[in-house]
Amino acid sequence: MMIETDMLYAYVKKEDWLKAAADNLFSRIISGNFGVVYASREALHEIYYVSKAEGISTDELIARCAALTAIDNLTFLDTTYEIDLLALVLIRQYGFASIFDAYYAATALNQVEDHIIISTDTVFDCVPGVKRVDPREI
Repeated sequence: MMIETDMLYAYVKKEDWLKAAADNLFSRIISGNFGVVYASREALHEIYYVSKAEGISTDELIARCAALTAIDNLTFLDTTYEIDLLALVLIRQYGFASIFDAYYAATALNQVEDHIIISTDTVFDCVPGVKRVDPREI
């Protein structure tokens, strides 16, 4: 399974509407309840843009990204040209408004065996082969 940015970002923030769900989910990830959980490396790029838009300092951004990349049982997957191309096709075919969401769907289809994305974002529901699991239901 793969985790999307909404939960990653909620986990590193002091306050977020998904903070309780994120803390619960990451406690279970760290404990190894799910084996290895994946995230797209593109999530770090999205966190950069969202953090800067919120006025987060560069030092805080570095701390957040360092904390995320140090989580036990969480592996960040590199982007490949196949994922780049598939993300662009998904934008065209399903009208993704966010390149990041397209990357996550493409990564789930191309590099995550069970094709599961843990996310509150319903945009993934339209992609055949991708199964979205709402983190509040875990």
